[in-house]
Amino acid sequence: MNRVATAPRAEESLAAMAKALYARGWMEGTAGNLSVRLDDGRALITASGLSKGELTPDDMVLVEAETGSPLTPDGRRPSAETCIHAALYRVFPGCGAVVHAHCPYGTAVSAGAGGNSVRFTGFEIIKGLGLADPSQVEVPVFANWADVPRIAHEVAERYAAPGPGTPPVFLIEHHGATAWGPTLEAARNRLECLEALCRLHLITPRSSEEPR
Repeated sequence: MNRVATAPRAEESLAAMAKALYARGWMEGTAGNLSVRLDDGRALITASGLSKGELTPDDMVLVEAETGSPLTPDGRRPSAETCIHAALYRVFPGCGAVVHAHCPYGTAVSAGAGGNSVRFTGFEIIKGLGLADPSQVEVPVFANWADVPRIAHEVAERYAAPGPGTPPVFLIEHHGATAWGPTLEAARNRLECLEALCRLHLITPRSSEEPR
């Protein structure tokens, strides 16, 4: 394949991480998607409709990073959620990778959030999100529109003016979780932190007056 010099390594990393997340039960069936930004304004993203447990480096699609327009000439379709990845690449210049998975605790928390946000307070693992104030975090929960570009539009609007307290993660109602970072590994680590927070949120006792 005639791709930039960094692409083969990126393709291998994407396939390996997809398999690892599939093995954890976070990308069952054909669910989930991952992407990495290359150093020439393009990005690689997992192809649509394929089992993440069986991906190979050849199952990645080259797209324009900030628009999501496909550039691979062989007809493979990029993930249906490519537009969400593109929105994050536009808004965050330092974003080098995006991971979206249907991790169970994150999905469960999103289902009860009503499309607003979820506040996590006092948990040590908040530090893993790299925020200025690690004592608490307000994680956005976006509505799960069937029109995926509408989700991407709302994501771009929500993060139009990010600050030091902006978490590099969000939830989609009844759908799953998304995280991003400067590298694929950093995005994965932040997704793990969010999933741990959602698990703690669900198992921590609360008073009857306090919303879950």
